[in-house]
Parts: sequence; structure tokens; C-alpha cells
Amino acid sequence: MTGLEVCANSFTSALAAERGGAIRIELCENMAEDGTTPSYATIKMAKERLKIAIWPIIRPRGGDFLYTDDEFELMKIDLQISKELGCDGIVFGILLSDGKIDKERCKLLVDLAYPMPVAFHRAFDGCNDLEKALEDIIQLGFTRVLTSGGAENAQNGIKKLATLVELANNRIEIMPGAGINLQNIVDIKEKTGAKVFHASARIKICSNMDFVNDEHTIEQTSTELVKKMVEALKK
Repeated sequence: MTGLEVCANSFTSALAAERGGAIRIELCENMAEDGTTPSYATIKMAKERLKIAIWPIIRPRGGDFLYTDDEFELMKIDLQISKELGCDGIVFGILLSDGKIDKERCKLLVDLAYPMPVAFHRAFDGCNDLEKALEDIIQLGFTRVLTSGGAENAQNGIKKLATLVELANNRIEIMPGAGINLQNIVDIKEKTGAKVFHASARIKICSNMDFVNDEHTIEQTSTELVKKMVEALKK
């Protein structure tokens, strides 16, 4: 199946993504930090009002993916909340200080999430050996990995993405992400062999405030942009 997963930074963005034809939502907040765990209310409303699959990201803060004991406890609590709210899966990633997958902690979360499936996010691109990390993730039981091929964006990581798709050999889904847009999604699809792609499809929207003391814009997913990207993948 070919499709588009949308990284939605709010309930409004998730709703727009569903209306646009996305196959799945990676639900998060704080896109300025590349996404952190969404609020309880955001997850709850998304599950209650949307039919699309909801996968919250479990990430207690921005920055690196080396977590303290307290941060790991927060991840376990947020995972349990997501499970209780009936989420379709969760997304997380934990590394060791040397750039390897933290297999011990990841295994604990995989087991805690069961029977929910789990996906590994772009912490993968911070690994010191992507091919070894891929095998570790497969052995841990992840169903999907989001990656730019270790590059700044998926366009620059096309060659490595193609290699990862080949190495995965259908044992896990390789989902290209980072900088994917309407202009490059077809090229990335054709050159990597991947089937599902990750994008925020965001646009800037002006505030509806009549009284303006300071300029504000809202960034949220565009239904029309999602539709165009989905249609491009179908051609």
C-alpha cells in the first residue's frame, strides 16, 4: 500500500490530514523541537473524533535521545496513557551515548506497549551505524522506522534510503521523512522504492485576531496540500 503519514502538531492538523486522505497520523506537539509528546486532551479528542489511525510520539523533550531515568519514567507513563486511550500504535526512539540503539530500554517499552505496534522515529538518523541499527530495531519488534537516510533531509538521503529499503527486505517498513513535500515526493518514491512517506504538509495561517499587539501566525496541516501529495503518490 502506498500512502502518506502526516505528522500532525494539533487536533486541527490531524483533522485536516484525515480529510486530505492521509493513511495515519503521527500525533505530536512542539514542532520547533521536531515533535514532543502531545497532551492527554489532544490524544483523547483525536481518538474520539477521528477514524484515521493515531500514533502519538512518546518523546518527553526536544534535543537528543539520551534520556535520564526520570525522563524514561515519563515515557512509560505517556505510553500507558496512549494505550488506555486506545491508540493504534506509538512512536519513540532511545539511543545510548555512543550512538547505538538503547536495546534494553526500547525492549521495555515495546513489551509495555504490546499489543500496540511500535515505530522508531528519526532518532534512528542519529545512530553511528544505520545498517546495524536497522537490524537491532527489527529484532526488537518495531514495525516501521522513520528516516531521512541519515541526511539532513530525505532528498539528500535518497541513496541511503534505497539501501535501507533493500536491506529491510519487507521485514520492516522504511518510511522516508524530513523535508518531503509536493515537489519531491514522487522523485523520492521512484528512487527509494519506499511505499509510505512522512510529511507535515503544513502551511502558515494568519491569526484571526482583530486587535493585534504582536504578529502571530499559526502553522498547521493543510487539507488541500495533503490531498495533492496523496494524489501525486497514486500516479
